[in-house]
Amino acid sequence: MSGDQQDQLLALAGIFQSVNAVQQIAHRGTCSERSSGSVIASVFITNPGTTLEVYGGLENLREGLETLSRVMKEQKQPADLEILRYAMNLIYLAGKVRKNSPMLTELSRRIEQARHTAEHFGFNHPNLIANLASIYADTISTFRLRVQVTGDPSILQVEDNAARVRALLLAGIRSAILWQQNGGRRYHLIFRRGKIVAEARDLALQASLPSSSRNTGG
Repeated sequence: MSGDQQDQLLALAGIFQSVNAVQQIAHRGTCSERSSGSVIASVFITNPGTTLEVYGGLENLREGLETLSRVMKEQKQPADLEILRYAMNLIYLAGKVRKNSPMLTELSRRIEQARHTAEHFGFNHPNLIANLASIYADTISTFRLRVQVTGDPSILQVEDNAARVRALLLAGIRSAILWQQNGGRRYHLIFRRGKIVAEARDLALQASLPSSSRNTGG
């Protein structure tokens, strides 16, 4: 695949990794700390040399690539449709954010303020999660369209779980903006669906291999 298409695929996997973790928390109250930490860390990579650098390596996107491949292929199970709905909502909201200069400035300012917390405590620490959740609530949540997360109400009513969901949605917005910056468009998800499924599956397999055995070139 071309470099642009691979960059789009990686960012798309970042979206799906974020919303997959959202779904896991909403229904089970927990998710993979490695997967969630990788996408939350991506929020702070603001001047990357490559798209892959945003996620710290292909292995950190394996769950997102697997989710992307499965959901885009099947689109039948309620759980998969739920993930797809979250992803499409984030893509829509990312477009709104990109057109809103004051919000972009505020997001940049608040994320920079949170950087010290991330560096000091790590990307899964409750202090950072709460900080990112408040950024999401004060910015993205002000749009008329909101991501309606469904799941177990008793789980979602727990403050820490609600905060983690919002932090992950913010991470998903970051990936959605990156996807659009790399030329990703919503119609690609329809007309390039088969190619996306195949290439995501191939990259997921590569992500499970030792780094010395991978070939991620275009």
